[in-house]
Amino acid sequence: MASDSGSTSLLILLDLSAAFDTIDHHILLHRLQHHIGLSGSALHWFHSYLTERTEHVVLGDAKSRPHTVTCGVPQGSVLGPTLFTIYISSLLLFHLFSDGFMRFSVSRCDFNSSELQDIEYIYSHFYNKLEFARFSSSLGKYVGYTEYGVKQADYWNSLPAELARRQLQKETYCKHNIDIDYQAALDKSVAPYVRIHSETPDSGGRRLLVCSVYDFYPKDIQVGWLRDGQEVTQDVTSTERMADADWYYQIHSHLEYTPRSGEKISCVVHHASLKDPLITHWDPSLPESERNKIIIGASGLTLGLVLSLAGFIYYKRKAQGRTLVPSS
Repeated sequence: MASDSGSTSLLILLDLSAAFDTIDHHILLHRLQHHIGLSGSALHWFHSYLTERTEHVVLGDAKSRPHTVTCGVPQGSVLGPTLFTIYISSLLLFHLFSDGFMRFSVSRCDFNSSELQDIEYIYSHFYNKLEFARFSSSLGKYVGYTEYGVKQADYWNSLPAELARRQLQKETYCKHNIDIDYQAALDKSVAPYVRIHSETPDSGGRRLLVCSVYDFYPKDIQVGWLRDGQEVTQDVTSTERMADADWYYQIHSHLEYTPRSGEKISCVVHHASLKDPLITHWDPSLPESERNKIIIGASGLTLGLVLSLAGFIYYKRKAQGRTLVPSS
């Protein structure tokens, strides 16, 4: 139908042939323990089921040495599809159906520290982009938001094992990953770089100063102004904190003011990477780029004058050395 109407068809194929043979035992056992919540005898049973298996190749009378199997699940087993689904569970964020409706589930962790009391695990169910039920570790139960969601939440709340499994995710899923996040990035900080420049003044004699703060992490930051050591609270605007797509952020604060002789204006930055506030003073003299332009221009003018003077002197000397012969 698409080709008949002149449209382009695009087909994307995901080859999962022999996918069951790619299941890494170490990763699968880790997910059974930390994502599903298995422990004790149950986890030991799966460890025994998957490990200490060997394989070899037989060709005629020849037989290869045994090789330890570290990937895959036993072929034809009842547990095979279930274990494969658990193995790729982190990839299954949503499901698309032929009628265009979408149902998916999302797990998330809200936290402001790595302590358990500061962590909330939330498991939400969506249908056609509408959240119909949610489990919250703070409540310890499911809550429904639609007629169907209320019925489904009542059913899930009647299953103690389901509630215990979800509540356990706060520690096995949230805290486990939050500790990794803090170790890898969240407790790191990068000091900002600050630059102040002046915009073109308006017709009323007022000027606009811009304090640009670059390359800082994390994104929480405070930028303010001082005028002769006093905090400025009026005529100050600021942009949102903008992500640079490389973990760093930038922000720009604007101060509109009327210049006064002898005053000192400073930009003050408070950030987690700084032991003390970073204070940058505004230098009303020409910026370095403008000074360089003037220096280059003056140098060019001086060189031109020197060359012109040298040419004039050369011409005069040549003129004095000539002998004038009167014509007949």
